Amino acid sequence: MKPIFITLLTLLTTMIPINTTDPPRHHPKVRPATQAGSFYDSDPKRLTHDVDSLLARHTGTPARNDIAALIVPHAGYYFSGNVAAAAYALLDPSHTYKRVFLIGPSHYEWLEGASVNTENDFYSTPLGQVPVDREAGKRLIAADSVFFYRAEAHDREHCLEVQLPFLQRRLGHVPPIVPVIVNTNDYSHLRRMADALRPYFNSDNLFIISSDFSHYPSYDDAKEVDGKTRQAIESGDVAQLLATLDSNARSKKRNLATSACGEQAIITLMLMLDKQHDIQHLLYQNSGDAPSHDHSRVVGYHAFAIHHPAVKGSQDQAENAAPEDTTTFILTDAEKATLKEIALGSIRTAFDSTTYTPRNLTPTLRRHCGAFVSLMKHGSLRGCIGTFTQDTPLYEVVHEMARGAAFEDPRFRSLRKDELSDIEIEISVLTPMRRIHSLDEFQLHRHGIYIRKGYRSGTFLPQVADEVNWTKEEFVGHCSQDKAGLGWNGWRDAELYVYEAIVF
Repeated sequence: MKPIFITLLTLLTTMIPINTTDPPRHHPKVRPATQAGSFYDSDPKRLTHDVDSLLARHTGTPARNDIAALIVPHAGYYFSGNVAAAAYALLDPSHTYKRVFLIGPSHYEWLEGASVNTENDFYSTPLGQVPVDREAGKRLIAADSVFFYRAEAHDREHCLEVQLPFLQRRLGHVPPIVPVIVNTNDYSHLRRMADALRPYFNSDNLFIISSDFSHYPSYDDAKEVDGKTRQAIESGDVAQLLATLDSNARSKKRNLATSACGEQAIITLMLMLDKQHDIQHLLYQNSGDAPSHDHSRVVGYHAFAIHHPAVKGSQDQAENAAPEDTTTFILTDAEKATLKEIALGSIRTAFDSTTYTPRNLTPTLRRHCGAFVSLMKHGSLRGCIGTFTQDTPLYEVVHEMARGAAFEDPRFRSLRKDELSDIEIEISVLTPMRRIHSLDEFQLHRHGIYIRKGYRSGTFLPQVADEVNWTKEEFVGHCSQDKAGLGWNGWRDAELYVYEAIVF
């Protein structure tokens, strides 16, 4: 009967005129910035500096114009701003969205549904006013009674407001927003919300899902719980996510109050996805990674991006890779020493909150190519972050990846200042990628492999071949299966690229 009901409801709402236009207002209604001075700075100049500095940490991230949705945290910027910035840095400032759907949990009001703010004309922040698409909100309310407007759900709620300064600084001109606060334990209500929102889930609109993750376990327990939740979200399987949330709740982790405060908003998003959407995990940290913060009770933060299946990113790194002969890329001993100094200086100044200015920058160090920075402590890995970006100078990539390896690798706690003297730095500079059309062009032990098909990709660095006893076909097959998720033979109709790594 349910499909018939949906069909009749659609027919009725088509036949009955709905007046979604109010009489003109002489004085627009503005929702004030209730969290300014609390979750983020109330001074416009300082707030601009804070947000721009957070975004600048992710300058090596290529912008994409295929972003369907972001999942971002909503704690104070001191704790979660870096994770949020990892997601917002993916947005292409030149891409035009018709509207932005902001969807998050209610921290103060029980709703048994979703409240859509159709009352305010603007949301205010210290950086200016953001318009509200009240008409789109009214259409949601008209489409299903699970949507309504309740002022109390929006008046002091922070989960949507804290997203606005990031949008204002990243996009410049922010399109109208549709603010939605979700609060219900009824799965059928979430499915109805997804059904009503699905017509808007296209390249015209951006969805921002606001959620923090584990609340109040210890640092190590948070990493374990949040890791399981991450895997469930990456699977794209709502049933797996629900099972994982239930398993986490029954795990008896001390002080664990929830695995995700915005789980209902996340589930609503996942119900709109199909198997063609790519879910990309961007960064994980928790409040224990903030300087001097207690590790006994923390809150976890993830950032995810969901990509539309049919639109390619504006910075398609493999396609834009220069068709150079990789043998022409050489680093002198002096240039290697300079990169080591840049990596160490980047980490050291992070502890002192000072700025590191690199010296002796040769034309080679200014070339655009990727790099991985690994930190070793007493022979064991202590952190490793890298990028294949082809649009950033090498010296800047090493600077950013060194800090990432020290403070952003989700497998390890952030590096402590007293550990720095025990750290050895290894840098793998990746020569520009070159497209190949046959494995005959791939040389084991010399070349790394990069496999891409659609929005799935994976790589093995050249030195992986030194650690395993695989044939060329096994090397590529494992990369296709284990890294790109394309299956053992998925590489055969995928795009293949080779590169070399200069390791020192």
